[in-house]
Amino acid sequence: MVILSPISLIRSRGPDEFWRKRKIFKLAAHFIGRRRNCYSIAVRYVHRALVYATKGRKLKKEDMKNLWVARLNAACEQHNFRYNLMHESLVRSNILLNRRTLSDLSIWEPRSFKALTKLAWSRASKDGLAGVSELGDVPDGVITRGMLT
Repeated sequence: MVILSPISLIRSRGPDEFWRKRKIFKLAAHFIGRRRNCYSIAVRYVHRALVYATKGRKLKKEDMKNLWVARLNAACEQHNFRYNLMHESLVRSNILLNRRTLSDLSIWEPRSFKALTKLAWSRASKDGLAGVSELGDVPDGVITRGMLT
């Protein structure tokens, strides 16, 4: 016969401790050695891993931004254009495409990207942006709203 006295209930911490430890051990499942099996050590390494994961999410965004800019610089260089000049003239033309979209267009839709480059080129020459004199004349085949009237 088991008698549950208040002393034995004090010693037991209940189900909360089990689930708290289980959560930590699940996060530490891929660790090696005592980092995986010993709770007090696992807590430290899981916390550190979560800090790295948080930093990694921010760094991933920065890395992707740098990748898109590098791709756009290379794509604009193929069309004898500079990316910052292209971006400025596209904004002035009210074509609001972000870096990722422009980068995807430069890779998967080169003709569409070339058309955007021509539009940007014509707008840059029309507005007289700095660095346009190096570009030369507007490429053929560009029709803007100002040419129609």
